[in-house]
Amino acid sequence: MKQPKGLNSRRAFIKISALGLGAFGAGATPSVSASAEGFDPVSIVPDAVTKRPVSEIAVWFTNDKERFAAGRAIQWQPASTSPATDSIRLVVVNKFQDILGFGGCFTDASCYLINQLHSPVREQLLKDLFHPSEMGLNVNRTCIGACDSAAKVYSYDEGDEDPELKRFSIDHDREYILPVLRRVREINPDVFYFSSPWSPPGWMKWNKSMLGGSMSRQYLASYAQYFLKFLQAYAAEGVPVQAITTQNEIDTDQHGQMPACTWSQECETEFVIEHLGPLFEKTNTPTKIWILDHNYVYWGRVISELDDQDFRRYTSSVAWHGYVGEPSMMSKVHAAHPEAEMHFTEGSTDYNDPHYQDDWTKWGTIYTAVLNNWCRSAVAWNVATDEHGKPNIGPYPCGGILIINIHTQEITRSGQYWALAHFSRAIRRGARRFESQSQAANLSHVAVENPGGQKVLILTKLGAARTVQVNQGLSSATVPLKENSIATLVWR
Repeated sequence: MKQPKGLNSRRAFIKISALGLGAFGAGATPSVSASAEGFDPVSIVPDAVTKRPVSEIAVWFTNDKERFAAGRAIQWQPASTSPATDSIRLVVVNKFQDILGFGGCFTDASCYLINQLHSPVREQLLKDLFHPSEMGLNVNRTCIGACDSAAKVYSYDEGDEDPELKRFSIDHDREYILPVLRRVREINPDVFYFSSPWSPPGWMKWNKSMLGGSMSRQYLASYAQYFLKFLQAYAAEGVPVQAITTQNEIDTDQHGQMPACTWSQECETEFVIEHLGPLFEKTNTPTKIWILDHNYVYWGRVISELDDQDFRRYTSSVAWHGYVGEPSMMSKVHAAHPEAEMHFTEGSTDYNDPHYQDDWTKWGTIYTAVLNNWCRSAVAWNVATDEHGKPNIGPYPCGGILIINIHTQEITRSGQYWALAHFSRAIRRGARRFESQSQAANLSHVAVENPGGQKVLILTKLGAARTVQVNQGLSSATVPLKENSIATLVWR
């Protein structure tokens, strides 16, 4: 696989860190301030008491000419008494949520295509994506049965009504899904898997089909057992799943064009409180329950559900998609329920988008925004599709982080891939986001402190080239940004 100019391995990145430059960091925000909701954007922390940086800044760029390419180290200088218009102020003492990680979804389509690669190519790709010294994608999604990016419609209990789940079987996944998931876990033992259903088996629904429709309440107990059997079967295959979402995109039936299922708030609440939660509790199942798995605009539904004390007994984690609404809507949930954990679980590129390979600023802006609005993880849609967006039984031209041509064995990297690199190669699990402030236009920014004290700032610049002044306490650094670019800055 030919690498574009400037691609550095995370291993090389770590080697530089060992010289005192630190590890990696995180994204950015498209707002005038990256302060968390509820904090005054003008911090009262005096610059004089902020610790001075103790190393120069290592920097990596993606732009029209470079892809995650190391730039010249940037030196800190005494800060000016009158900051530049294009400046960012870092307030390290104001810390917010910790970070779990980044990744993509192992759909049926993705696993099939990865499995079709010749063994040396497949192995190199998996190491590039998941090894801790490379991209290190460590939070990844799997599908409970068929999704739209699949070769066919299937569940783990096909046929007529089977409330006791006597037919339950994950045999479909043994051919190429489980082998890929196991290999990824071998490459990165710290991988966190969460899994989502697009539809229960058809016989559990009113329309008796996995395509569209809604859940039938009479099978809620059976469906809870279905989740448990899935988790137990995957664990027995060497693929433990740490979290599940109750339903992918819980409030749409996709016009019956693909596996989907609508759940009323009342039905989801009943399922969690009376069936799934108590079953996991009774069986000592440690897997977490994440709710919603749908767009920002459903923030009101989430608040209402979390207001229920019985509901919160079993879950306080929310999965979000970014297709409708604004990331700031997640902060409304945080304001009402600061104990809630947030995760960005799906954002898709289109395989036929003319900017498929160079829309890194779009995704840099998105990942920055979700982190600045309390998300602990950010996950893309498909890890891969082919050059025609296939396999796909759905109506949408969904793409992947990669395009894999199984005939030529060629792998094409998307702009989303390069944006993810600026986050996943830099941010360590357990990093804490801290406050960054700016009134600069068309500049997204997010800052984190990795375990061990290394600082990371990710800048996403839209529009013409310019320089940005970064201020930490009484120290300042000038960062050159090319047109439509992303920069990852790392220092101690």
